[in-house]
Amino acid sequence: MPRGLQLVIIVIGLVAIGILLYYIWRQARAISEHRLRQKKSEEFQAKRRDEMIESIRIIAMAVEEDQVEYSEACLRLKGLLDHVAPDLLEKSPFRVFQEVHDKIQHMPTHRARQATDTRFVEKMDKERHAVEQAHSDEVRRAATAIRHHRFD
Repeated sequence: MPRGLQLVIIVIGLVAIGILLYYIWRQARAISEHRLRQKKSEEFQAKRRDEMIESIRIIAMAVEEDQVEYSEACLRLKGLLDHVAPDLLEKSPFRVFQEVHDKIQHMPTHRARQATDTRFVEKMDKERHAVEQAHSDEVRRAATAIRHHRFD
């Protein structure tokens, strides 16, 4: 084989090796960046979950100390538990949060409440207070249980 052809083949081989090394380096960098983004996302999700659990405990304490209306606590706890541990809403004693939520979710809140006729709001308040009274013992027991529940 002529010497010139050998050199051309060697140069082509070196160029191919260089291209492959560049491709491998880019892929390794992309994988490293992906892992870093994934780690940051997992840390953010874990922090967010911890904050939600802390909120659950604070609301439960507020229920135990009668600092919040039971209906509002149930709405908030149900919303938080939907993200943290939705399976708990099907178990006793936590099922009461879902039950109260289902009974009062149709009622207007915030701006919708302000824009609603006063007599209708009073009617809804009576209905809400009746639901709260009917479930007050269950809500207090569930609040105490959820405050001491271990979220793993």
